[in-house]
Parts: sequence; structure tokens; C-alpha cells
Amino acid sequence: MEYIKLGNTGLDVSRLCLGTMGFGDPNSGFHEWVLEEEESRQVIKKALDLGINFFDTANIYSYGASEKIVGKALNDFAPRDEIVVATKLFSKMKQAPNSGGLSRKAIFYEVEQSLQRLQMDYIDLYIIHRWDYHTPIEETMQALHELVQSGKVRYIGASAMYAWQFAKAQAVADKHGWTKFVSMQNHLNLLYREEEREMMPLCADQKIAVTPYSPLAAGRLTRDWDAETKRFLTDKTAQSKYDQTKEQDQEIVRRVAELAEKHQVKRAQVALAWLLQKDQVVAPIIGATKESHLLDALPALGLILSADEIAYLEAPYLPHAVMGAV
Repeated sequence: MEYIKLGNTGLDVSRLCLGTMGFGDPNSGFHEWVLEEEESRQVIKKALDLGINFFDTANIYSYGASEKIVGKALNDFAPRDEIVVATKLFSKMKQAPNSGGLSRKAIFYEVEQSLQRLQMDYIDLYIIHRWDYHTPIEETMQALHELVQSGKVRYIGASAMYAWQFAKAQAVADKHGWTKFVSMQNHLNLLYREEEREMMPLCADQKIAVTPYSPLAAGRLTRDWDAETKRFLTDKTAQSKYDQTKEQDQEIVRRVAELAEKHQVKRAQVALAWLLQKDQVVAPIIGATKESHLLDALPALGLILSADEIAYLEAPYLPHAVMGAV
């Protein structure tokens, strides 16, 4: 495993991050394809054995069940000082006032709930999952700053927003001397590259760590488009992201397969190598639900694509509707 600093910080993270949306409770009403605890623990243990020290979850994943599984497994398998745990807040955890968003009340309540579920004293990276259009960004940034000062959070990050929003949040924090975001978890892969227009240049300029989610486009970059899996058939979120652009994206998937055959590697390795060669990208978030997913991803760290190969992969891309930042 290779390790890298998380943007402009002294924190060392593995170049692959294990995303844990796929761990939880299939009966929670979140996603029916998720793994339950016993299977999830096997994947987490394998990640640790491979040298992965960076784990990403969120309060909304299976409505807290993911945090519970991840926290219990990490506490059982790894020293706390050797791992980096990220979790997120924003989405409503129940249908009631103040149950979501980024108000001072919500932030202070949700961090305590996440800490309790994780069974940890602090969170390494606390991420706002989306932009809150109904709360002043000054209120949000001050509350996050106070969490860092309290010791309950080490660093803060953001996810899935417009570049102007991210820039505004950073400017507000800078103006008041508050803690600034050190990372951006955005939607970026060979099938969705809208982030290259504004967000990626902004992150490069500001030395922000980019930790892309959905690096394999929910598996679409790893297999033929018509191959069916349980997630492919039931993941409505992924369907909304990719099905509308299926015709133009299929050529990109075909080219990934072609280069994988040329290099005698898995398709996942080609798709990840494309991401890892971007200077701003620190660690793609791998939503592995099998040990084989991790083993397939790891060799991407050593795969170098030529400039011509990168251009070949990128050439068929056409503009997509913005997804994630809403």
C-alpha cells in the first residue's frame, strides 16, 4: 500500500479509501443490497490486512447501521491511532424538524450520535454531505470549527457541491479565523467528469485533497453494461446517475475493457489508474462489498497509463447533467 498526505495537512492516508455505504442493514429502508455485519467485517479486515487505513462512512448509511458496524470492526481489528475514520452528516435521519441539515443544533447533535455509534472519542475527518440552502454558511462553519477546538473532530471536509459554494465556505472560515475544509469528496469517474470544469481546478489551487466517490460508476466501469448484479438491478441512486447517458457512456466502458485487455489487468484497475494520475486525487473511495473488489483495486496503484491512453479513454465523453451538487 502507498500512503499520501491528505491535502495540505500532515495526516497520512492510504491511496485507497474503503467506502462503507455497502455495509449496514438491508431492512433499514436505505439500500436493500447492503451487506450485514458478519460479511462486512470480513471486508473491513481484508482492507486492514492490505494496508488500507482510511475508512469512509456516513450517519445516513443504513440510518446509522454502517457506522455501528464499521466502528465495532475497527475497534476490534486496529489500533485507533493507526486508522483514519471519516463520517458525514446532512441528510435527514428521520422525518422530524431539526433531524438533518447543517444548523448548529443538528451538527452538535449528529456528531454525538456518530461518536456513540462508532464507539470512538473523536472523528478524524467530519464531512458535510451536501450544501444546506436553509442554514447560513457562517453558522455551519463556526459550529464545525468549535467541534475541532473541542477535540471531537480532527479535520473537516465537504462533499458534492458547486465550486462557488465550496469557495464561499472557505472564504467565510478564512475571514473569521475558523477551521477550513481540507478535503472534497466529489462525484468523479470516467463516466462523470463535470467536476473537471470548476471544482478540480479550485482544489488544485487551494491544495485540497480530492477523495472521489463512485470511482467505478457503481460498477459500470468494471463489467459489460448489460451484466446484471443485485446492486445493478436495485440501486435506484446509481440508476438515476448513469442510465440516462447509457448510449454515450457505453463507448467509454468499451475502451476501458480494451485497455484492460492490452495491459492484462482488471477493468477496475484501468478506471482507478485514470483517477490516481490526477494530481488532486488523494484516495478514491472504493465501495467494496467483496474481498475480491479490494484485491482487484490494489494493482491500480502500480498501473501507469500513457498520455495517449488517457486521451483515448477521455475522447468519447460528452457533457452530463450535474449530479451530486444540487
